[in-house]
Amino acid sequence: MKWEGNRESENVEDRRDGGGGGGIGGLIGGRGIGIGTIVIALVGGWIFGINPLTILNLLSGGGGGTEQVQPAPAQRPPADDHMAKFVSTVLADTEDVWKDVFSKGGKTYVEPHLVLFRGITQTACGTGQAAMGPFYCPGDQKVYIDLAFYETLRARLGAPGEFAQAYVVAHEVGHHVQNLLGITEKMDQMRQRVSQVEYNALSVKLELQADCLAGVWANHAQTARQILENGDVEAAMNAAAKIGDDALQRAGGRAVVPESFTHGTSAQRQRWFNAGLQGGTVKGCDTFSAQPL
Repeated sequence: MKWEGNRESENVEDRRDGGGGGGIGGLIGGRGIGIGTIVIALVGGWIFGINPLTILNLLSGGGGGTEQVQPAPAQRPPADDHMAKFVSTVLADTEDVWKDVFSKGGKTYVEPHLVLFRGITQTACGTGQAAMGPFYCPGDQKVYIDLAFYETLRARLGAPGEFAQAYVVAHEVGHHVQNLLGITEKMDQMRQRVSQVEYNALSVKLELQADCLAGVWANHAQTARQILENGDVEAAMNAAAKIGDDALQRAGGRAVVPESFTHGTSAQRQRWFNAGLQGGTVKGCDTFSAQPL
């Protein structure tokens, strides 16, 4: 992936040195859960022999209260931090793309912040933990990531490559786009109106749409800045495949149970990322109307 030398975002907060505070808690209502939640589910399944989807549902169910902990003061990452520079550059690229897309649609894009942390940090959605992987909190419009996740992505999930790492950031920014468009709020309103199985099905559509929006970013970034190199798209597609719900269930040695899916199958995640990559339009990411997914 061609990114070095490109603009870095000013919207990056580094809480790693000061820590994010202590305390134990979950994110409210599960809507702070992001692409990386599957990591703790998969690793827990390997270690304890538990179905990863059981762990995933516990993490995304939102049970329990939150403990208010004051986060460390925001600061910029060190200039010589290569990985921080990488995610700052990817975030800047998403800013450029979505500002342009929103402007052409007659809307104003509000830039999210990206928070780098280690272990635990406080968010407007509750206490965020590195074990949950990267996530987006609509309450403060921030993406949170412990950069150690990328080693997990490479070594444990078998998804190496810079563009796979960029896809993770772009997916979480996709959740921010959904928040700005009012989709997240509609999802939250549906939580109390439908059964858990029905809500899981809606959650799959939400996550697949975020995958598609990540593809839209890649489409526009490639057109404007030619960021892609040989093997980049394959790396992102491989990452999407590794975190499909069916792949996680099989990795846990359990039967595939579609009713428990919350993020979509490997094939669906690949399909919708590719739909955004090829089509380049938000309209083409209407997973809520698509039949079949």
